[in-house]
Amino acid sequence: MSSPESAPADPSTPSGPGGWRLEHTYAALPEDLHQSILPTPVEAPELVILNRPLAIALGLDPDALAENATDFLSGNVPPPGAAPLAQAYAGHQYGNFTNLGDGRAILLGEQIAPDGNRHDIQLKGPGRTRYSRGGDGRAALGPMLREYLISEAMQALGIPTTRSLAVVATGEAVHRQDGPLPGAVLTRTAASHIRVGTFQYVAATEDRTALLALTRYTLARHFPEKVGAANPALALLDGVVERQADLIARWMMVGFVHGVMNTDNMVLSGETIDYGPCAFMDTYDPATVFSSIDRRGRYAYANQPSIAGWNLARFAEAILPLIHEEQTDAINLATGSIHGFQPRYQDQWLAGMRGKLGLFGAEEDDLSLIHALLQWMADAGQDFTNTFAALSTADTHLSTDDAFTTWHTAWQARLTRQPQTLDESIALRAASNPAVIPRNHLVEHALAAATTDGDLQPFHALLEVISNPFAHGQVPELYRTPPPADGERYVTYCGT
Repeated sequence: MSSPESAPADPSTPSGPGGWRLEHTYAALPEDLHQSILPTPVEAPELVILNRPLAIALGLDPDALAENATDFLSGNVPPPGAAPLAQAYAGHQYGNFTNLGDGRAILLGEQIAPDGNRHDIQLKGPGRTRYSRGGDGRAALGPMLREYLISEAMQALGIPTTRSLAVVATGEAVHRQDGPLPGAVLTRTAASHIRVGTFQYVAATEDRTALLALTRYTLARHFPEKVGAANPALALLDGVVERQADLIARWMMVGFVHGVMNTDNMVLSGETIDYGPCAFMDTYDPATVFSSIDRRGRYAYANQPSIAGWNLARFAEAILPLIHEEQTDAINLATGSIHGFQPRYQDQWLAGMRGKLGLFGAEEDDLSLIHALLQWMADAGQDFTNTFAALSTADTHLSTDDAFTTWHTAWQARLTRQPQTLDESIALRAASNPAVIPRNHLVEHALAAATTDGDLQPFHALLEVISNPFAHGQVPELYRTPPPADGERYVTYCGT
């Protein structure tokens, strides 16, 4: 079987009605990797929210899209040029391997944007597929609005992410443990949905031809600069390692806790995907866990870099036969690539943390300076976001206790040793530290108002604020205030 290549997209190709310009290169991969299937129609679709700026960036007419959303984005009528399919993949879920697949997601196609970039257009909640494993294939409104909100916050923070184009209410109830909930379909966009688990699925079949096809396809789609490498599989591994190191460093710098870093939730494009149990830290604590099912803290905040390395090792195992014919040589080459993750992550994280403190250049003691601040924050129970936001101003003396005073003195001395001015340092800090994140208690309030009362005003107000997270001095106090210190521990669930 020849390997399908992800040919460069031609943005000048005429679009269909409303700007749809769908291609289907993933469908050319071996048939075992996907199932052609139409979404299951819903009773009374109603558009809840449309991401107009994203629609424009994709080359879609937002007015036409809004007019046809109850058809195209509910699953009732495929948009022009769609060829719907569900993708197969496997994954280590909390360390346990299982076959999975799109149990409640259907890919409509790959939209070619005006800039030539290729974007998967996927419906979440459009009905059952052969991968549903007894599920109903549907989604609830609350979790879909949650994914919309958090993914747009990540986009505004400059963190690579899948995005949400629209949410459509279905007019039908979905039945969960908590009882009936209003149903919805989310339209998600992504550079692709190719996961570590996609490769694990193919590797488990021991189909070398399919594995080679998937490798070549992924390399061409996401790492075109590496096409033609002497060792394509190793080149792909190197590229994925680099992007994941960069991504996890960005998570850590804003206090983001993904919550469910299973291998099926690591996409090779380097985007953040799956916003079910995720949340942002309030009080700084490296052991922070939000997910209701992560009882042992496998995916705690501080564990995210090591878990990413673990996931990358599983990816390397999947493509090992393609790295070298001799297993020992393949393992050595793959190990060398995986070992590149930690130093790249550390470099990216350290560079980002220097920016958060307004530090230019590098000094040997910078790492100790950063760790001393984090230790004080942990010991004093300080808010992660607000501490760094406060350090972005000219008045930075936040506490009179000895530990902070000692740290502050060392930090000020470090600032005086760099040639940049104080104003330049403050500008760097302001650009590196968000003034606002999606506070968990405000997210829950917005979702409850939308799903229980049909009131979307709190949702839109929160969305507007978090869409401009570096607007220092302009964020209302409501959105900067952490939850009450005596409140219950925040818990998230795998609702998306």
